[in-house]
Amino acid sequence: MSRREPPQTEEGWYVLHDFRTVDWDGWRAAPERERERAIEEGVDYLRDHEALADADAGGSAVFSVLGHEADLMVLHLRPSIADLDTAERRFEQTAFAGFTEQTDSYLSVTEVSGYMSQEYFEGEEVEDTGMANYIESRLEPDIPDSEYVSFYPMDKRRGPENNWYDLPFDERADLMSGHGDIGRDYAGKVTQIITGSVGLDDYEWGVTLFADDPAQIKKLLYEMRFDPSSSRFGEFGRFRFGRRFPPEDLGAVLAGEPVPTGDDHPHAGAGTSHGEGRHHGDHGDETSEGEDESETVRDVLDEEGIYAGQPHGEDVHAMVLYSEADPDELADDVSGLRGNFEHYDTHVKTAVYGNPDGGESAVVSIWDTASAAETAGGFLSDLPGIVARGRGDGDEGFGTMGMFYTTKPDQREAFVERFDTVGGLLAEMDGHGETDLLVNRENENDMFIASRWRSREDAMAFFRSDEFRETVSFGREVLADRPRHVFLA
Repeated sequence: MSRREPPQTEEGWYVLHDFRTVDWDGWRAAPERERERAIEEGVDYLRDHEALADADAGGSAVFSVLGHEADLMVLHLRPSIADLDTAERRFEQTAFAGFTEQTDSYLSVTEVSGYMSQEYFEGEEVEDTGMANYIESRLEPDIPDSEYVSFYPMDKRRGPENNWYDLPFDERADLMSGHGDIGRDYAGKVTQIITGSVGLDDYEWGVTLFADDPAQIKKLLYEMRFDPSSSRFGEFGRFRFGRRFPPEDLGAVLAGEPVPTGDDHPHAGAGTSHGEGRHHGDHGDETSEGEDESETVRDVLDEEGIYAGQPHGEDVHAMVLYSEADPDELADDVSGLRGNFEHYDTHVKTAVYGNPDGGESAVVSIWDTASAAETAGGFLSDLPGIVARGRGDGDEGFGTMGMFYTTKPDQREAFVERFDTVGGLLAEMDGHGETDLLVNRENENDMFIASRWRSREDAMAFFRSDEFRETVSFGREVLADRPRHVFLA
């Protein structure tokens, strides 16, 4: 028998799932001062590792595990095995470690394989922007901002009748593609981190699933059981299920109290996954200077009666991506994602906007928070034909999505004509790059102006101009609602 072709792999961050049981008898019998010291040192350890005080990149999180085999799971992602080794041993130096026992662990590494993209391993630049972003997110993933987690290890079956490793490469690739299609149907509901562990632990892969609705994890896995990749070739280890909590609530967890103890998000602790090398979910440092600049734009717009929202993280964050795909195909795919997004209270709107003059379509997704918009961007980047992402400040200048407008039906043509006039004025302004009027495919009266400027100051000059004030004054007569300015996430 000829040797089968193994898919190439590339590795990213190393991952440790550290499962701990608590010595409850010892904990209850310990003097109060010892318990207080243990909680203090445990909180410091968990908080420091979530904040990456020990490394330049990666992520950490802690979960309360349900069931009898563990009480806690500490999840670490780090660039090297040495980083994980240090993190694991450093925990043992805390007073809290004396009340726990490591009953299980799993060591693995993030990876991408040739099943995903052959051109990536042939040294070619991946032209599909969505695929390129997905590969990066697989190698250096954020720990999703979700409440629930499920972890299990797995192998591919090597039986006499069903041997995964005896299949030709193309057949394995087709099976993996079909398996992935099921997962994509749960976009926005379940997020996964898949890691390889051949030579590192007892199984071949580790699967970590995250969701805000635990039933969605069950539904996904149930559906996958009927896929041949699982039904014929899957072998699974022990499943463990947990609920995330912020490090500051360690004492409440040990006391049997409901968590989180605060009014914030169920796991509102330190940042979950950071590093200088982040490619996604990266908002940078939201400094007071940046907020002051945004506030200045908001102040100017507010003077003209234009809603520009409140500072970062509240209700004015949007993600925009541009696609060369067939608009009808793109709209169908976006409709599926939107159905998933609508399960989240933070979702405001997702739609496809077309350019009446032809060219690329824009996919716009608006969320209550910047982190939600960034997360949505990870799914939207997998849409067909994605060629670029609209951004805020960057190397190409200051990008603003301009204003969203809803026109009165009988005033739509007048509004479009007015835009043509303003477009001519913009072309003559210093620092102006390009401005397009785009129309919602599902509602022709819903439009937004996507605009790019050389700098924030140049955009501000336009907002303060007489031409802009005249346009706003005209808009009050033709618009069905107050115009709304939205900043890019």
